[in-house]
Amino acid sequence: MFHSLLFPGFRRTILLVFACCLSVSGSRLYAQTPALPQDAPLKTDSTAKPPSAPAAGQNEEVSSRDTPTTFKVRVNLVLVRVVVRDSQGKIVSNLKKEDFQLFDNRKLQTISSFSVETPETRTASAVASTDAEGSSSSADAAVGKSVVLPQRFVSMVFDDVHLSMADAAFVRDSATRFFEALAASDRVSLNTTSGQLTQEFTDDHNKLAEALFGILPRSLTSHNSHECPDVGYYQADLIVNKSDQQALGVATEEALQCAFNADPRMRAAAQNLAQVAADRAVAQGDDETEYAYRHLEDVVRRLASMPGQRVLVLVSPGFIASTLQSEASEMVDRATRANIVINTIDARGLYTPDMGDIADPPNDTIRTAGFKTSYRVSTQVAQEDVLAQLADGTGGKFFHNRNDVDEAMREAGAAPALSYLLGFAPQNLKIDGRFHMLKVALTNKQKFEIQARHGYFAPKTLTDPAEATKLEMQEALFSQEEIRDLPVELQTQFFKKDEVQARLAVLTRLDVKGIHFQKVRGRNNDQLTIVTGIFDENGNFVTGLSKVVEMNLLDTTYTRLSRSGFTVKTSFDLKPGTYLVRLVVRDAVGAQMAARNGAVVIPY
Repeated sequence: MFHSLLFPGFRRTILLVFACCLSVSGSRLYAQTPALPQDAPLKTDSTAKPPSAPAAGQNEEVSSRDTPTTFKVRVNLVLVRVVVRDSQGKIVSNLKKEDFQLFDNRKLQTISSFSVETPETRTASAVASTDAEGSSSSADAAVGKSVVLPQRFVSMVFDDVHLSMADAAFVRDSATRFFEALAASDRVSLNTTSGQLTQEFTDDHNKLAEALFGILPRSLTSHNSHECPDVGYYQADLIVNKSDQQALGVATEEALQCAFNADPRMRAAAQNLAQVAADRAVAQGDDETEYAYRHLEDVVRRLASMPGQRVLVLVSPGFIASTLQSEASEMVDRATRANIVINTIDARGLYTPDMGDIADPPNDTIRTAGFKTSYRVSTQVAQEDVLAQLADGTGGKFFHNRNDVDEAMREAGAAPALSYLLGFAPQNLKIDGRFHMLKVALTNKQKFEIQARHGYFAPKTLTDPAEATKLEMQEALFSQEEIRDLPVELQTQFFKKDEVQARLAVLTRLDVKGIHFQKVRGRNNDQLTIVTGIFDENGNFVTGLSKVVEMNLLDTTYTRLSRSGFTVKTSFDLKPGTYLVRLVVRDAVGAQMAARNGAVVIPY
């Protein structure tokens, strides 16, 4: 996973936290999320030592000190999740590694890893164990109570700024059936582009169903077809931004008829009135679009902080973004940087172009009616463009022109029945932060539909090595990818202090033989940065701790620890509950990393 984009708000908060915690050993991490209180810093055990009592002089060999780690660019594996469907839309399930070709900026790459994901494999990888005595191990998933860890995070976003009442009722009904398709490891949040509805990530289907009642149209402006002249956004955009004289002439003619009784002497005044109406319509339309984008960005920022697969499902009738194309492009870039796939659903379902209400006709005249109808039809077609752009740009899918919106939601939000995970290490990658275009093809050239991400961003060269290290470890912490460059085991233990408080110990056990040391003045020198993150059962970041461990080992100490291993203990005070433990370890000399997932259930 590459350098993550830092958004204002939540991600910026996390980065500032890392700036503190990776430079000061034993400092506490905090994330400002709605689910967490901010007023009670928790004490921790900030010591790092071998499991046995240190011998004389040992304190000089293994110590913690306040210093940032060094950095060497580490080229990670780029992962590309692929879903292949046949001409009937059915998933193709019998493909092998050799059936795929993967191109990075049109250059064929070697696929170094390949796996097939199904509901069964996802469930297996999401299950961790804890035993009855309160300890657990990432290496031992065969005992005790199984815990299904959150693995996929789906943000359902309803565009209530542009939804009609009929559309809102339609999608609410469809969404209730979508929840039935969720796996135990899925977490779903509900949001609206108006910002009036926020249901945080949860697996509680009843909470999600109740939140759906809050999905109502919340347009920022009011518009009716009896305005004089009636200039919609599409026509106004033609007038204001494209200098379309025909569109202005139609609006002028309408204004002349409805405001000046068709008096030809008032044509100049009518044209001025038409221009004012067009300016107002563009301003109002742009305001609504910017408002929707702003809240959509908030959802992307929140989703980017979740530790697992990230999917955003936008349910909208669409909108026109003529002067805001750059905003849509930036949205695609932000989602791509955060490995978020955006699937979009046209909330109108299978619709026929709106020709106007015969029982309540607008202010069309005989001379303008044909043009006005054309603008209405063009508006409804143009509204789809932004939905297609967001989906296609992030490797998602645009569901439109279909009445089975509930099935579209299942396809868009639920994990596919089968997907292929391809991985490759980019060849001759320049560390310049540029976008790389990805393309996945099949060697047999069959006419299958391939759904996959369209690109990634290369890492950026950062002048501050410590800053680069923070970004790398931050990205690893908010992921669920297992990294095994270093031989690390994760174990957890807890004891209950009372009915409402428990002490959780996270044990990081390292095999010293697998760490690359550097000889400095006759000693084996290296520096370890250990970051431990605690997430609740819905994937919300609860707390974390960073430790910097300096090792300057004599040969005799190195030999002893090579046999016994090395353990670092990190402690947290937590309330009873189910927690995901994420451990990230990085060494300075080899610039190698390890990342492990664990789980613990602290009973009430």
